[in-house]
Amino acid sequence: MHVLSTILSLLLLYLSTWAWAVDVSQEDAVRGFFGNSTTSGSGHTNNWAVLVCASRYWFNYRHMANALGMYRTVKRLGIPDSNIILMLADDASCNSRNKFPGSVYANRGRHLDLYGDNIEVDYRGYEVTVENFIRVLTGRMDPSVPRSKRLLTDDRSNVFVYMTGHGGNEFLKFQDNEEISAFDIADAFEQMYQKKRYNEIFFMIDTCQANTMYSKFYSPNILATGSSKLGENSYSYENDNDIGVAVIDAYTHYVLEYMESINKTSHKTMADLFDTYDVKKINSHPGVRSDLFKRPLDSALITDFFGGVSQVEVSPPPPPPPPPEEEEESLSDVQAPIEGEGERKPPRHQKQQQRVHASALSQTSPDAGTWRQLRAWGSIAILGCLVGWVGLRK
Repeated sequence: MHVLSTILSLLLLYLSTWAWAVDVSQEDAVRGFFGNSTTSGSGHTNNWAVLVCASRYWFNYRHMANALGMYRTVKRLGIPDSNIILMLADDASCNSRNKFPGSVYANRGRHLDLYGDNIEVDYRGYEVTVENFIRVLTGRMDPSVPRSKRLLTDDRSNVFVYMTGHGGNEFLKFQDNEEISAFDIADAFEQMYQKKRYNEIFFMIDTCQANTMYSKFYSPNILATGSSKLGENSYSYENDNDIGVAVIDAYTHYVLEYMESINKTSHKTMADLFDTYDVKKINSHPGVRSDLFKRPLDSALITDFFGGVSQVEVSPPPPPPPPPEEEEESLSDVQAPIEGEGERKPPRHQKQQQRVHASALSQTSPDAGTWRQLRAWGSIAILGCLVGWVGLRK
């Protein structure tokens, strides 16, 4: 009997200690999961994308497919439509020449419809202008513009900006009617930086002489890449005989092809993406500019820009309110305020309700350290009771 009592006591002691340890470890695990535990070092809490097709007319079908391919990729990786600004200068899906109405394809076999039923175009047709693009970036919008057409970023936002169309040395054409220069984009990014509208920007452009478009950037935390160097064209990838035009550009095709191997939890980095650039396949010399970017490329995850993988910050519990001071009610507590002396003080019964509410909050909001001390003392008390009980049994 004595041996059985000893075994029972040790078993109860082990169970109480194990329960306390598990509770503490679970709390630490939760805090570690929701804490800032990423290894990429980005520090962002949300992702946005601005995707621009600046070309009109049916023969520029491939530029629309470029933008829609990027749109599908960022949505698949977790960026919601509410965080995507899609600008399409023309609607090839509804063009009378389109043999497949309501559809846009980026490959000769037409395996995947990029337009589909689940697409939200924020700026279309003649809304796609240089002015509107600059206003989207800088946030200088008319009050009548709905939230769905605004880039509602802050200083913890990572922004992916993709542009495609016809361009040249330090310019990109919009609708064959106007141009945006490298200086315009650089100044817009500087305004975003001054107004704390981004944490990091990844700029990608597919056009002729694309690398010249990021040559004038001067704001911090910007990573940029383009499809072709100065004096070099950017070529299409393939034609579709039924559609009758080229369906996608080579640079964007190979980027999207690589992105198909990326998922939301991927640890692939921007360096891995840039290493896939093949001059022989793309038929041009893609470029990368990283001197303004503060992080090494091999530590910057692709999902830091293409995905919606965000971080959650756990705020510490608020400190308990200080004990209210007892004050005698004066006549001024219930009288109307004299002009210039502020608002009327609350009557005594409201003060008592506030003090009771504050006291209840302070009693029901102990911090994590208090709970750990209570659990530790509870385990010691259980151990003492068990030892006393065993002694009495003897």
